Amino acid sequence: MSIHVSARATHPTWLPSLLGLFIAVGPAATDMYLPAFPAVEATFGTQPGTAQITLATWFAGLAVGQITQGTLSDRFGRRIPLMVGFFVFVLSTIGCALAPSLTALAIFRALGAFGASAGMVIGRAVVRDLSEGQAAAIMMSRLVLVMGVAPILAPTIGGAILAFAHWRVIFWLLAIYGAACVITAWKVLPETLPEDRRTRLSLAGQVARYVMIVRERTFLTHTIMGGCSTFCMFAYLSGCSAVFEDGFGLNPSQFALIFGLCAVSLVMCSQLNARLLPRFGLSRMLTMIARISFCGTIVLVVLAFSGVHVLWAIVAPLVVVIGCQGFNNANSTAGALSRHAGHAGSASALMGTFQFSLGASSGVLVGLLTDGTPRGMAAMMFCGMLGAVVADRFRSRPEVARP
Repeated sequence: MSIHVSARATHPTWLPSLLGLFIAVGPAATDMYLPAFPAVEATFGTQPGTAQITLATWFAGLAVGQITQGTLSDRFGRRIPLMVGFFVFVLSTIGCALAPSLTALAIFRALGAFGASAGMVIGRAVVRDLSEGQAAAIMMSRLVLVMGVAPILAPTIGGAILAFAHWRVIFWLLAIYGAACVITAWKVLPETLPEDRRTRLSLAGQVARYVMIVRERTFLTHTIMGGCSTFCMFAYLSGCSAVFEDGFGLNPSQFALIFGLCAVSLVMCSQLNARLLPRFGLSRMLTMIARISFCGTIVLVVLAFSGVHVLWAIVAPLVVVIGCQGFNNANSTAGALSRHAGHAGSASALMGTFQFSLGASSGVLVGLLTDGTPRGMAAMMFCGMLGAVVADRFRSRPEVARP
């Protein structure tokens, strides 16, 4: 089935929701099986903590996959690489469900991440195909509403499945999700990159293109801002469980309420972003939100290191900082891709790989600093937003067309 939409045609109103479902495959597959780690270790008779290797290989697959999928989508269009990526995800996830050992599970997870990365990279590239500047940021904000639900619901769904079924059922459910994405991309998704805008480069040519993209100041500064915000976000995700369950003694249900409150703040701010952009503009919004988020992390660090052990005092700045990520994610992505219409896939891949690698390093650092207090989490969140504010100082501020 061949469907084509002009790169600047008005996109269907349902398209952001569809792209959100595609991009959400990665976050859902990351988080849904996290509650199953003890069960996985019991099945394979391995030591506690060994299931973490499957998460490490998943992150590695995402990093490699993103840099690859962008090149493929710039050369072959958006639909075919997306369908192939999801098909690889489905087969690999079935392999996870049938894995005979922890090593096999880790390998299949890496392959599944490679496939899932197609949705993350190509979804952003489709947004850039159809819009630019503030219009792209508004579309990304609407997309975040859908994809933001995945990390909120995934751990809860995984825990519910474990209450009555084997952990392997989680992977069967993810495989069904991936298969639905293959069929939907085939039947519904329009092709947004016409033949005359596709690029066919050798390996040396692709490397040269990546170098060219990285040397472009607008891309680099917006990507660093987005990466630093991701660093801040991953510090929160990696540290919040220990802070609230170990430090404050909350039970899993109480922790879920705190986690859900921050997640709701993220999604609501992403939608507010779409309304504020026409009034304030993309560049001004990026600067304002970076500074607000930075101030929030300053408050969090002061409270954490002064030994304040009051739950609401820690939660309040967290809600503000995490909510700000709903602005940062969409706007930094739109800014980074604003001058790369001809190779949005490659630029999106570079951006995703950088941000995800930086975010993963944040998780490792928070793990090393975890002591049951908010200090390690707060310090890393502060470092992330400090980097974003510094990058903003060097960011070019081109005039962008209003949607």
